Amino acid sequence: MRSFVCSLAVAVACIAGTRTAPAESPSTEDGFVKIFDGESMEGWKLAEENTDAWQVEDGKLVCRGERCHAFYVGPLAPMKDFHFKAEVMTTPGSNAGIYFHTKYQPTGWPKYGYECQVNVSHKDPKKTSSLYAVENVSAEDLAAHGIKDNQWYTQEIIVTGRRIQLIVNGKTMVDYTEPENKEAFDKNFERRLGEGTIALQAHDPKSVCYFRNLRVKPL
Repeated sequence: MRSFVCSLAVAVACIAGTRTAPAESPSTEDGFVKIFDGESMEGWKLAEENTDAWQVEDGKLVCRGERCHAFYVGPLAPMKDFHFKAEVMTTPGSNAGIYFHTKYQPTGWPKYGYECQVNVSHKDPKKTSSLYAVENVSAEDLAAHGIKDNQWYTQEIIVTGRRIQLIVNGKTMVDYTEPENKEAFDKNFERRLGEGTIALQAHDPKSVCYFRNLRVKPL
């Protein structure tokens, strides 16, 4: 009977899929510091618009609602060279983002820094791990690496000097070196390195995305 119960438990776990997969154990990673405690928004500051778009649920940061950005304002900010890791899960048709080298803004889309796209099946053709509007990842690229909605994936962002690496589940999707003396992209979005913080994006009411195990290693 015990053997049957164990087999049944394994079968149920397989059916449940990766949505319920246990979180990684960042405490074993040398030099990484957790920037989300899994219980509160301590160390984070929300923009002043649509603040109900962000919630903490079961160890996860969840965005669902009108545009609102959550900016990291803890002791590691601002950052210049760093290695960031987070586990991310999208739901069908959802869009979000992870900004870096950015600055707090009470309203609007962040002007400073770059955005690492979070989008598996939203209509925007710039998909997960794109360096948004600079070096983009396609739906075909994601499919080739098995990235799907309703499954956790690990997003890494590494900045060293003028080099930016965006990595998903260990696969490098973007390896970009910013040209010296790069001009601002336009008056609304600079898309340049400097130094700054991390910001997570709540994009729209139909987009629901999850973030957990956020950690940073200064370089």
